[in-house]
Amino acid sequence: GVPRCGASLHELNKPLRIELNANANCVWQIQRNTDQKIRLIFSYFKFAPSSSCETESIKIYDGASTNSPLLGQVCNDTDAVPVLQSSSDSLTFLITTNSVAFTRNFFVFYYFFSPETKIENCGGQLTGPNGTFTSPNYPVPYPEFTYCVWHIQTAKNSKINLQFQDFFLELDQNCQFDFTAVYDGITTNTGLIGKVCGRAQPTFESSSNVMTVVLSTDYANSYRGFSAQYTSVPLPGPVEPDTFLTCSSDSMKIALSKSYLASLGYNETHLQLNDPSCSPVIADSVTFSFPLAGCGTTKKDEGQSITYTNIISLSPTSSIITRQKTIQIIAKCKMENNSTLEVIYITKKNIIQNTTAVGRYNVSMSFYDSDSFSKPVLQSPYYVDLNQPLFAQVSLHSTDPNLLVFVDTCIASPQPDFGSLTYDLIRSGCNKDDTVVTYPPLEHYGRFKFNAFRFLRSFPSVYLQCDILICDSNNTNSRCTEGCISRQKRAISSYTWKTNTVVGPIRLKRDLRSADHSESLTKANAEETPNLQQYSLYTLSFVVLVSNIIIVVAVILKYHIKRQAGYGYQKIQSS
Repeated sequence: GVPRCGASLHELNKPLRIELNANANCVWQIQRNTDQKIRLIFSYFKFAPSSSCETESIKIYDGASTNSPLLGQVCNDTDAVPVLQSSSDSLTFLITTNSVAFTRNFFVFYYFFSPETKIENCGGQLTGPNGTFTSPNYPVPYPEFTYCVWHIQTAKNSKINLQFQDFFLELDQNCQFDFTAVYDGITTNTGLIGKVCGRAQPTFESSSNVMTVVLSTDYANSYRGFSAQYTSVPLPGPVEPDTFLTCSSDSMKIALSKSYLASLGYNETHLQLNDPSCSPVIADSVTFSFPLAGCGTTKKDEGQSITYTNIISLSPTSSIITRQKTIQIIAKCKMENNSTLEVIYITKKNIIQNTTAVGRYNVSMSFYDSDSFSKPVLQSPYYVDLNQPLFAQVSLHSTDPNLLVFVDTCIASPQPDFGSLTYDLIRSGCNKDDTVVTYPPLEHYGRFKFNAFRFLRSFPSVYLQCDILICDSNNTNSRCTEGCISRQKRAISSYTWKTNTVVGPIRLKRDLRSADHSESLTKANAEETPNLQQYSLYTLSFVVLVSNIIIVVAVILKYHIKRQAGYGYQKIQSS
């Protein structure tokens, strides 16, 4: 009896089976004059294949219209069973579909509830290396309209094995009515491992030391529920760094132990936040504490949540060169409805081998030994022959598959700071050097080759700096697909992000040999000078000896020839 596209609903609870086709724009409003709140559960949703959140989605608003605050969004890539809760007695959701001919199916149910009404044995925090928990009333049938969340957390450097020893929920092919959902992590908004119902003995395993389990039931057909047991399993590899992150509604606190900093070769003087003027408090540990809106913290609104991010950089100070790795400790506070998620992780980059662009995307450039681009050149400097083909590749390190890399401009310079003396290899996508060959864009890689050269005036090194554009591969009219283009037209072209990256130095192999050759000549001259007169005497003696030998051989040959011609001879008497 529910209208196919949108409705105004006033019942205390109601299941909705919704079927929509292309180009739908339907609004459902739930409202009732009561002091209760609304829990809305999308236990099954099937959008058009390959649809995006921009073109096809469910948007949920915390109020009586679509002008109310956005509570959350569900779309094709939602990795969860969405459960949303209003702050009052009204709630609205909007379903929009794109133009693809496809039948979309959704199963939604809602109910009004009082937050102060508590169900015994329903959810909670579970810690320790192992433990057990059961559904409410087990083994007696569980209550209707139950929503329980268990957070399991074991020791660091471990993962969790969860086994349901007894499991009996209402059976349904898509688990639309009563279900248990298991998440890999601390939140229920992403990381769904599995959703189960019916009769089974399922097992699950997390990738870290945190797991979340949800039980959701509707208004009918209750069964005995489940009994579950979890155990922790040590993870191989090194122990996680001794770092701590605490998030509140208005501040962020990051603590690092001095022993951990020392193990990296750093101390408290090497640390700074995005805003270097924000200093830590140094005691038994090094602690940064600052407001969410301060110290260079960045904010990102993701619809269902807001993420605050800051970075602690560890790098040497007061040095000209270094052989230490630069460390970045990235701290994120993710605010999701009524929960707070804390994330901290470490990144390292070797500043000797590569210079990596800093920004939203991680970009690097390397030379390769052939046009197969399978074996990178690791030595630095890179010694080459004059006019030798050099193969360069720019790499985008991102898990987003819908990105394209384009090499817009590449210049060469004899100096790493790219001062006044530069030479264009590529400019605005156009080859400026006769030996440059650019390869077609390939997903996260931009590739080109050129022949090695050297600058005049005896500069020994060549450095490359390339401007890189990163575009959305779904946009067929982006700058990355236009190739060589004039500057005037280029000004209106679109791209997602721009950065530059540097690689070098390149040096000729003869520069490598010249030093060794000069050293050998110097040593030889030093040894030759004291013996010059002795060598001259030996040479004169040798010439005299050779002359005498030639005379004797000539006499013998003359005598032999005369005898063969019939001439006689007589022995000369000695006096």
